[in-house]
Amino acid sequence: MAESSITESSIKAALEERLKAIHVEVQDMSGGCGQAFTTLIVSLEFAGKNSLKRHRLVNAALKEEIAQIHAWTAKCQTPEEYQKEQAATGGNDGPSFEGTSGGKVDGVQQ
Repeated sequence: MAESSITESSIKAALEERLKAIHVEVQDMSGGCGQAFTTLIVSLEFAGKNSLKRHRLVNAALKEEIAQIHAWTAKCQTPEEYQKEQAATGGNDGPSFEGTSGGKVDGVQQ
């Protein structure tokens, strides 16, 4: 399988530009082949929107990128939600690595 042109840095740049995200964490869960990503996105664009509307906003912003990958998860927060969670967790919250082994998606062949 050819490597995808989608990378952690390209997704991060797109989210910062298209959603004016002030904080983005992207983790390639596919071992570097660009087929599975998990993200944490903090943007003022999410203010006043429920979870579904936030995810629709992200999916619309990354429509071309998401069409090229196999698996995608996004955690969407406003700056206030992010700050509150960071204070509550001591700053150790990031994308979930559930279902992975060593940060890679279980069952993915390299």
